[in-house]
Amino acid sequence: MLWSRAVSFVNAHVVTDSDVAESVRFSSRVLSLGDPPRGGDTVIDLQGAVVLPGLVNAHDHLELNHYGRIKFRERYQNASEWSQDVEPRLAGDQAIARARTHPLTERLFIGALKNLLAGVTMVAHHNPFYPELRRTIPIRVLRRYGWAHSFYLERRPSGAYGEPGGDVAGRWRATPPELPFFVHLAEGVDVEAHRELPRLEALGCVAPNTAIVHGVAIDGGEWPRIARRGAGLVWCPASNTFLFGRTAAVRDALDASNGSRARIALATDSRLTGSRDLLDELRAARAAATVTPDELLRMVTSDAAALLRQPRAGRTVVGAPADFVVIPPLGPTPAASLIRTTRKDVQLVMIDGRPLVGDPALAPVFKARGVTPRATTVDATPKLMDSALVRRIAGCPIAEPGVAVS
Repeated sequence: MLWSRAVSFVNAHVVTDSDVAESVRFSSRVLSLGDPPRGGDTVIDLQGAVVLPGLVNAHDHLELNHYGRIKFRERYQNASEWSQDVEPRLAGDQAIARARTHPLTERLFIGALKNLLAGVTMVAHHNPFYPELRRTIPIRVLRRYGWAHSFYLERRPSGAYGEPGGDVAGRWRATPPELPFFVHLAEGVDVEAHRELPRLEALGCVAPNTAIVHGVAIDGGEWPRIARRGAGLVWCPASNTFLFGRTAAVRDALDASNGSRARIALATDSRLTGSRDLLDELRAARAAATVTPDELLRMVTSDAAALLRQPRAGRTVVGAPADFVVIPPLGPTPAASLIRTTRKDVQLVMIDGRPLVGDPALAPVFKARGVTPRATTVDATPKLMDSALVRRIAGCPIAEPGVAVS
């Protein structure tokens, strides 16, 4: 941005840590909440729209989102069965083989674009932080973390370059305690999946920085144990239901926190098994478990950011980066509105105060922030996008369904 000015959103429902403000001033960072505009501000009347902190997707495999959903039987007992079904088809299935030929940079970009269009401004990528993630990726990708794929893939290929999933205990020990450690665990419904939590506990790897991804086979009686150790859950209900016909006992996990804030984050997984995007995942979560809209809102904002150890993400506070998603007031509360929002409804997505995608009516925000927009459509709905992002989309050999650029 060569030149820009501060923007004031007024007549809005701005979700903050403590309440809902009627206005927010920002440049690249949040300047004030609830204060009137100042001289020189570009003032935007949002007519009651909801301003949320940019959403946080706590688990995605960014390079796998261009395949679409894949499975070869109605129900699986364990994720290992699904892997065994997929492995022999990687070369033999023509559609899968073609999709694998795209450069990793392009595959990662499409995964990031999927997230951006749904209002996600930060994502946790479950694999190494590849150098390609530094190139033309339009959202924030978590950079400092520990990970192992799963017990099943410890010595089997799991990454984009065929790297193994990694020794779970060794990688956990190598992860500094101030960083999150992610591992697929109990991803299934059989005895083998149920044994994985005791196995992880026996290794001493259930701790405050442990983020259990999936946790389908963990029963209600085990969640208080996990809560006492301070570990968290990354919940992917759409993927779980698609593969296993059920998901994690999230209500039990929430109740096990005994009044403290549960460390649970909602996530999409990739489109290989998961939902189209985080907005669709919110509706899948609402259908899969007894959770409230407010709980779900926290699972994609402040609670997700806490699990990722990112204290300035998922919150709208003075001094924080101006990462926003603006949505229409589709429900009686901001959380209820979010549950009803699809990506065509998203009115604006901003990172560091830079508008990347928005409705044509919000063109003055692009102008005020010094961003040149271009007309596009998302799911047959007119949108504006940062012209640099449009060029990147136009040059990508992988098409994102529903997105058209001129």
